[in-house]
Amino acid sequence: MGFGVAAPRGRRWEVPTAGHFGAYLAETDGVTVHGLRPNPIDDDPSEIGLGVPSTLASPSRLTEPLVRRGYLEHGPGDTRRGLGRRGADTYVPVDWDTATGLVARELDRVRSEHGNEAIYGGSYGWGSAGRFHHPQSQIHRFLNMVGGYTASRESYSSAAMQVILRRVAGGYPAALASNPTWDEVAEHRSLVVAFGGLAARNAQVNGGGIGAHRNVLAQRRARNAGSEFVSLSPLRDDADAELGAEWLPIVPGSDVAVMLALAHTIVVAGDHDTDFLRRCTVGWAEFEDYLLGRGGGIAKSAEWAAPLCGLAPHRIRDLARRIIGRRTVFTTSYSLQRADHGEQPVWAALTLAALTGTFGLPGGGFGAALGALHELGQPRHGFRPAAFDQGESSIWSVIPVARIADMLLGPGTEYDYDGARHRYPDIRLVYWAGGNPFHHHQDLNRLVEAWQRPETIVVHEHFANSLARHADIVLPAATWLERNDFAAGVDSYLSAIVKAAEPPPGVRTDYEIFAAVARDMGFEESFTESRTADEWVVELYDRTRKRVADAGGVLPDWDEFVAAGVIPAPTIAPATPPYRAFRADPDAHPLATPSGRIEIFSATIAGFGYADCPGHPTWLPPKEWGGAPLVQCFPLHLLSGQPERRLHSQYDNGSHSREGKVAGREPVLLHPDDAEARSIRDGDVVRIFNGRGQTLAGAVVTDVIRRGVVRLATGAWYDPITPGGLDVHGNPNVLTPDRGTSKLAQGPSAHSTLVEIERWVGPVPPVTVFGPMPS
Repeated sequence: MGFGVAAPRGRRWEVPTAGHFGAYLAETDGVTVHGLRPNPIDDDPSEIGLGVPSTLASPSRLTEPLVRRGYLEHGPGDTRRGLGRRGADTYVPVDWDTATGLVARELDRVRSEHGNEAIYGGSYGWGSAGRFHHPQSQIHRFLNMVGGYTASRESYSSAAMQVILRRVAGGYPAALASNPTWDEVAEHRSLVVAFGGLAARNAQVNGGGIGAHRNVLAQRRARNAGSEFVSLSPLRDDADAELGAEWLPIVPGSDVAVMLALAHTIVVAGDHDTDFLRRCTVGWAEFEDYLLGRGGGIAKSAEWAAPLCGLAPHRIRDLARRIIGRRTVFTTSYSLQRADHGEQPVWAALTLAALTGTFGLPGGGFGAALGALHELGQPRHGFRPAAFDQGESSIWSVIPVARIADMLLGPGTEYDYDGARHRYPDIRLVYWAGGNPFHHHQDLNRLVEAWQRPETIVVHEHFANSLARHADIVLPAATWLERNDFAAGVDSYLSAIVKAAEPPPGVRTDYEIFAAVARDMGFEESFTESRTADEWVVELYDRTRKRVADAGGVLPDWDEFVAAGVIPAPTIAPATPPYRAFRADPDAHPLATPSGRIEIFSATIAGFGYADCPGHPTWLPPKEWGGAPLVQCFPLHLLSGQPERRLHSQYDNGSHSREGKVAGREPVLLHPDDAEARSIRDGDVVRIFNGRGQTLAGAVVTDVIRRGVVRLATGAWYDPITPGGLDVHGNPNVLTPDRGTSKLAQGPSAHSTLVEIERWVGPVPPVTVFGPMPS
């Protein structure tokens, strides 16, 4: 079996490849990737991938193993003993045998002296779209074979949504599998009420890759068929311009107030579906009492909500009237639940879908973050590709994903999570492969301090980014353009990933790195099963073919697949969406909740006694928002959503991401009135600050954003002048709070952030993070 097409020496040719942001053809001479172009099957391609080739030989590329100088001189734990500081040290090159030997001996020492729960396995699912070269699978398999490790649960993207859906609506997977599709929305000419918007930039990416971008095109078809869209967001362009969406620029953090007011208007008019509520829910009476203000409470009317959300009462009532009697989708973006009390908007939207009787209807009901990934809103299929087996941990030690700094700073501390009390382990070794906590974690200055606590930090990285600059042992890893694989997920295609260039000398794949450490520790055979990486790729494809054949489908053999580059996924019908089956017969197809029904009031959650997450959907003012006392000091609400020119922080050093910078740093959007009040002009370098930190950004003055709100996308590589000092590049997470959404989910609360902005005066510090590691 082959992996590509050979060409005469000195000539260039194209090979198929794929990333999280699409399928491409890579122009290569076998040594260098000269460029990417979108695969011709894609009618709406993303340009994110076009900047990747420029990074492969960039000054920030890691090409040899490195060890932090203080770690070499003083040994593990030097930062814990005050003898060194991660983020403020230089690095020493070592050979691979030395590097893997250091890692192996330290893993053995830590598990022998402190137990396997003292090892934290950090990873995130976006390192590669490939089925085999998937860093999360690689590191989990490796650490499970070491004897287990402390892992994380949920994700930064959807933690609060995952936990609340698990408790009241049968789980996150059931919700995703039941999402209405845009084709259904078009068929029923539905009204789409999008809390947090439907930002087209988010649909550029997908966990298992994308053969052809169809999501935004499908939204436009729905609009052309007669569907209507309403975007409730502080940002006008949080919906594709061609949708002609009505923009309701609400105050950030006020979505639940609007949802309750919509519910109140519908219920007072007597237009709620009492039959559906009786058949398919529990707890309506308790919630209705709260909604209508019975027993001395406040009625959650449009007049009540108006000063909270910044909309006139008649606009709320008008939207409620449009919902009544029309098939409606109530969707909540991921951004809403990455905020104080992030469980509440998800629960409240579910309740709206239930009381209107649209829950589980084709083209209606609850939409779990529709459009937030390419797959969400697209037709699902029953095809499931094979994956690299991660094995099982022999210990149970898990933390909520966004509580890393709490864990490192407070070993042994008890905390609440999802109805139980837990205790943080004492982490001595962090091993990270895939993802970058200095991108997705909040309050980076606090994380810098927490990052000094482990005795050893090992990372696999492509570039000298902030994660590499805060590690002890840095192992250079190959990129997705430098290895063979195939991409397949919930997309409608399978994409071949053919190695377009050899990695630089001294760079290995994650698999080769783990295999070498496993050899030093005596279990290489178990880890590799005597297969090379390329043999594993073909093996996983063959297993996928067998699964498809067993389900009555057909896939071509490997060589035919590679020659085609991109092929349609086999047409295997999925199971009936869980919410649809439940709606049809709730007794025969109950949800995975204590009652088997949608729990509008949850006796279980109420029994936990969490003041920050009561037993039914509730308006709880965020700790930081326009109505908080802190607004007197920091009057602007910061939004830090996903960027348009990259996926998270990946390839921020690439040409496409850097072309979008303003004055060499991440752009911040602010309203003309807010700019004028601060003497800020378009293109100025500005300082954004609050009590947690400060960062420099490039001003973009625009009326697409609500007054009193600013937007600074995530993903600019963290570049502080000194550890914990001024970040010069525009990373918003030096400003965001590191606190849980509630005791229930403990998700991140990034979008509950207040700041102030001022024009920077004086010499502008240079951005240095795109250079080589300090030596």
